[in-house]
Amino acid sequence: MTSDILFEQTGDWGVITLNREKALNALTWDMVKAMRAKLVEWAGARSPVKAVLVKGEGERAFCAGGDIRWLRDAAREDPAYASEFFREEYRNNSLIYHYPKPYVALIDGIVMGGGVGISVHGDFRVAGDATLFAMPETGIGLFPDVGGGHFMPRLHDGLGLYYALTGARAKAVDCMAAGVATHYVPADKYSELATALVKTRLGGHAHADIETVLDIYAGDPGHAPVNDIREPIARLFQGHETLDSLMQALEGDKSDFAKDTVKSLSRMSPTSMRLTFEQMKRGRELDFDDVMKMEFRMVRRVMEGHDFFEGVRAQVIDKDRNPKWSPASLSEINDKDIAPYFEPLGEAELVLP
Repeated sequence: MTSDILFEQTGDWGVITLNREKALNALTWDMVKAMRAKLVEWAGARSPVKAVLVKGEGERAFCAGGDIRWLRDAAREDPAYASEFFREEYRNNSLIYHYPKPYVALIDGIVMGGGVGISVHGDFRVAGDATLFAMPETGIGLFPDVGGGHFMPRLHDGLGLYYALTGARAKAVDCMAAGVATHYVPADKYSELATALVKTRLGGHAHADIETVLDIYAGDPGHAPVNDIREPIARLFQGHETLDSLMQALEGDKSDFAKDTVKSLSRMSPTSMRLTFEQMKRGRELDFDDVMKMEFRMVRRVMEGHDFFEGVRAQVIDKDRNPKWSPASLSEINDKDIAPYFEPLGEAELVLP
């Protein structure tokens, strides 16, 4: 058992604490395996656990994602082996999505990548004043996985595709406006919330019991900046069958929003952008488990490519913020080039549950 993730049973609750504060509670393979095993145990009808609470240690992060330094090193040696981390992670995401008991995630602090995967698919996502959500994978040569292909296309007004392609960050108020978070609790009450929840006795209507407690502590997050750009996002990011069509719309628009967005997208991996657009397009029509199977096919191929390694080098290791993508531009890669990423893996397919 790893000390990087802690489990406690208290009252009617199973409590999970991500315990890598110095690493922003980033998920290791051992953490994911331990979490899934404990969730399976607690899901059982004979378990005294009636609800699950997951939180991050410290004030900086709920969970900043997966341990991408390790993933980069492992995938350089053996892409198939490194991909097994994603297999375990996606099985855990599916378990959370289908979880038979209430699942509450306290997403104060940084919540990105893999941290989104262990929170957004649950019943309750409680944002705090330090919440900072993003799916920044196109900037490291990846794509917004962990079920991003399911929840992001279902956000209203094109917000999902916008966040998926740009990696734009959202504080608590924007998370509420977008539907990423279900509740907002201010900082002066946030520390009390976890205590209040686990002291709550859960009856036959556990969801309603939890909702009552959350409503007591909830506050008004105020005006959401994302609503100031909601109209151009809806106008420019919806209704496109191809990424090229979207880019033409952005480049032809004279608004500051469009200009800033084009500039932002110019820094992203062209391969990741095409993969992400297709992922969102397909994911809109698929159920959750089929999205996870699709994303495993995608990530297995990404681990054999170039841009993920270059993106992690530029953003995380050398931190020169100057990745050399290959291909270097959208014009050098087309939809036919990315089609193989979505093809079945044969015996290596992700099997759920």
